[in-house]
Amino acid sequence: MKLIDVPKAFATDEMCLAYLEAMRWPAGVRCPICGAKEVSKITRKSKSKNVRAQLYQCLEKTCKTQFSATSGTIFHDSHLPLSKWFTAIALMIDAKKGKSALELSRNLGCNYRTAWYLAHRIREAMNEPDGLKLTGTVEIDETYIGGKQRGHKGKLKNKDVVLGIRQRGGPLKLVQVTDNKAGTLYDQVAKHVDSTADRIMTDDTGSYNFRLTKFRDVPHSRIRHSAGEYVKGEVHTNTVESAFSLLKRAVIGTYHQLSIKHLQRYLNEFSYRFNRREIADMFEQTVARMAGIGAMPYSKLVEQNAFTPFVRTAPRTSEPF
Repeated sequence: MKLIDVPKAFATDEMCLAYLEAMRWPAGVRCPICGAKEVSKITRKSKSKNVRAQLYQCLEKTCKTQFSATSGTIFHDSHLPLSKWFTAIALMIDAKKGKSALELSRNLGCNYRTAWYLAHRIREAMNEPDGLKLTGTVEIDETYIGGKQRGHKGKLKNKDVVLGIRQRGGPLKLVQVTDNKAGTLYDQVAKHVDSTADRIMTDDTGSYNFRLTKFRDVPHSRIRHSAGEYVKGEVHTNTVESAFSLLKRAVIGTYHQLSIKHLQRYLNEFSYRFNRREIADMFEQTVARMAGIGAMPYSKLVEQNAFTPFVRTAPRTSEPF
């Protein structure tokens, strides 16, 4: 579904709820507590006529739970109309460089905090499953999000390390890591790359001198960036670097400033959209994912220490939580 189609297709909350029900229960409504199929739709009485509310009651004697399509999902207890939720989803998946909370608040006519909370709940559904393993020819590189300054003896200062792993012609995985040491990077490579991959390609940074224990049968080719070499036949890391370029344009051009605490969610959003850029039903996939994950209370999202550092990329502030 395209962005332009959303306002017409989901003009009312009733239309949104019907769609959400179909996404959540394609084989028919079930009780989210006990799983029973025997449910009834609650009808509330008014002076003029009986009105069928979007609320169900489980008929299982030991349950009797009342629920709706939003119960226990990421939409749970939201005061925003579902029509605005659906508009926000469409805006976020349509924006190549992402949507800041400031932009969303203007688009939806809500306050900044509401838009920020809404966007992070949508991002929660954009996390790829841990079971996703990259195979074939896999390119690996790291980049740095944040300030340009380096500290003493070249140590990173005011920067956060992002490891990029991309299957050539396939999916991209971006991971926030604590540092660029060999052990740290290897742990993520072992987690996200299949041991049957055809080939691994990196640059000649010392961090990639780790022993590829899990990948001892996988050829490991390096391109010598330190010597000004960027392509040697099929050996290069250009496709993962092109993804980094798009990511940095999104960070600098859209968000301007990000909390390190939430950086991984922004990376998940970028990867999710990047990996599905040619898929026509990304809206449907996203709503279905959101219907299948649990609620995220605001208190849980903002829970943090007394001081949470920020990834600063420009003086203007857009994502200050």
